[in-house]
Amino acid sequence: MRTDRRVPTDTEDPLAAAVRGAVASVDDPEYPGVSIVELGMLDQIEISDDSVTVALVPTFSACPAFAAIVDDTRRAVAAVADGRPVRVVTSTAVWSTARVTPAGRDALARAFTVAVDTEDSTLTCPRCGATGLPETSPFGPTRCRAIHRCAACGEHVEVMRT
Repeated sequence: MRTDRRVPTDTEDPLAAAVRGAVASVDDPEYPGVSIVELGMLDQIEISDDSVTVALVPTFSACPAFAAIVDDTRRAVAAVADGRPVRVVTSTAVWSTARVTPAGRDALARAFTVAVDTEDSTLTCPRCGATGLPETSPFGPTRCRAIHRCAACGEHVEVMRT
């Protein structure tokens, strides 16, 4: 059984590369144009002679979009799995905002005015680039987001949090 925890293309295994590409084509329904790979939700791909298993990490416990993400992933992978059955399972790994890729952070900021909070980075306003985004409410439109306000431009900013 081949196990692949890496997301980059593997030129030695065309099926693994195709499966990774299929998973990378799945967008989060809340963020069209931002893939689940960019959000750090892909944990593991296992390919055997008779099946393909993809393990995903939900961004938040009981995320309402996770069922749709699983269905979209299953369909995308089935299209490239050479007739093998496809299973999409929930990983036991814990998701955190540190898993969001730089490309994912850029896409969230540019397209959705969403900043990503991590312990090792300073929040930056996606509108004006200033730092200093005090939280105004720990409750955002979804459980994984809070509302902050930029001290420089006054914009309210959604912040993806762990």
